[in-house]
Amino acid sequence: MSRGGRLRPVLAAAAAAIVVGALGTAATDLGPGDQGLQKPSWQPPDWLFGPAWTLIYALTALSAGLAWHAARQRDAQLRVAFWFAVNALLNVAWSQLFFGFQRPDWALAEVVLLWLSILVLIRVVSRHSTRAAWLLVPYLLWVTFAGILNLAVVRLNAPFGAG
Repeated sequence: MSRGGRLRPVLAAAAAAIVVGALGTAATDLGPGDQGLQKPSWQPPDWLFGPAWTLIYALTALSAGLAWHAARQRDAQLRVAFWFAVNALLNVAWSQLFFGFQRPDWALAEVVLLWLSILVLIRVVSRHSTRAAWLLVPYLLWVTFAGILNLAVVRLNAPFGAG
């Protein structure tokens, strides 16, 4: 396979990660709705979330590229791409629910699906590349932390949608 042919999936994964990040950022409004929420004392500062997600998206894109190359057969490659796409949709949906719709309670229910999609992704990717699977572990850990933080925000601020 030519160098350009090997690089194409990595570039496609990087472009997809940029799109997912941009959509998530567009949904993330740290305006009055977010600022009015009570947050746990252990929540990291807002400025830390951008670099953390940037690193996670970079690792995810690298994982996707490695898994695509390692899969080799077209149906396996499409399965890998499908699960990365499902995960990307759930990732963006969480931001939209939490920030866009200002419904941390709905986002809490959805983060379970996001977390499960990462587990499925790790399992699917691990069939082709152990290294690609390990690159997704920080994502799983970060979403675990984000889910716990989401739960704390719900507990501190419930009920939602009354009004």
